[in-house]
Amino acid sequence: MNTVRTTSGPASLLEGSPFGQARELKQSRLLAELSDLTRLHRQGSASYDRMIAAVFGGSGRDDRPGGGDDSLGGRYDSLEALPWLPVQLFKRLDLKSVPDEQIVRTLVSSGTTGSAPSRVFLDKETARAQTTALARIVGHFIGPQRLPMVIVDDNSLVTNRLQFNARGAATLGFSNMGRDHFYALDGKLEPKWSELEAYLRKHAEHPIMLFGFTFLVWQFVQNANAAGWPLRFPAGSVLIHGGGWKKLQDRKVDNDTFKAALRDTFGLERVHNYYGMVEQVGSIFFECEAGWLHTPAYADVIVRDRMTLEPLAFGEEGLIQVLSILPRSYPGHSLLTEDLGTIAAEDDCSCGRMGKRFSVAGRLPQAELRGCSDTRALPTS
Repeated sequence: MNTVRTTSGPASLLEGSPFGQARELKQSRLLAELSDLTRLHRQGSASYDRMIAAVFGGSGRDDRPGGGDDSLGGRYDSLEALPWLPVQLFKRLDLKSVPDEQIVRTLVSSGTTGSAPSRVFLDKETARAQTTALARIVGHFIGPQRLPMVIVDDNSLVTNRLQFNARGAATLGFSNMGRDHFYALDGKLEPKWSELEAYLRKHAEHPIMLFGFTFLVWQFVQNANAAGWPLRFPAGSVLIHGGGWKKLQDRKVDNDTFKAALRDTFGLERVHNYYGMVEQVGSIFFECEAGWLHTPAYADVIVRDRMTLEPLAFGEEGLIQVLSILPRSYPGHSLLTEDLGTIAAEDDCSCGRMGKRFSVAGRLPQAELRGCSDTRALPTS
């Protein structure tokens, strides 16, 4: 295996504010790093190279010192020109760009019934970059202090430190930003009301950070109302939640309804949703005070037509492509998701943060997903 490292790496792009770079600077820095990452992964993974060569052309497996020319996957003229993988390929293949002995952790998605989970392989460098990125994004919104933390889940998620599912990986990542962790659910995912009440008394003078999977948080709220527990969290407390929207959308629960329930039941005024996936842990897109998801300095989104896969203009709904400089042990830096979304604008949000602001509408229907896959199928061998 030919081991190649990029010239800058993620460290330089993780410096400074995650939402302080205007479009021109951000695009040029991302393009240079993602172009290098494409070359890195093509040289490190024969499977990835074959798939990209079959669909986008060129060959990245160049053994000459210093690499080769642009046709070998070195440079691209725009983010939209970068090759991508359908995210569902991580359910079919074990994709990695480093030797097995360098893998320190495996992440597994929370697959739906009847579907295989995604498997993502991390080396130390990737795991460290993901942790740093997540801390910078969350710290930008809630501040650098480590708040007492209530996790709306049970602690069995993080018992195996070598392999995590999506919920466990997110819980572990966010738990690094809190202290005196309290898991609010037992092994049957039932609330521990009396213990939580004691915890709130203990931290009555401090804001608390809550974290949880969106659907579990909603169930937690419903259980509190049904049980009649008059719990109020201290002023300034904040809830961060992600994933699990499909079940809530089926129940006609939107983001405004969700926030209103948290405010009415627990007195929580600060509620932030985030969009992310196990295939790009760390590169989360956080919801601002104005209700928009934001792209940080080291990640971006592109929206593509669901049939032609051509990039769409701002304001048009299509398939979301996610870009991130963090994945270095596996080719997950440019992925076409199965989610529908719309980019509203860039560098103009009323919250003052730079970057694209966008929204997610939900998952592509299966019938359309099959049609999209037929439009541009990637070989798997």
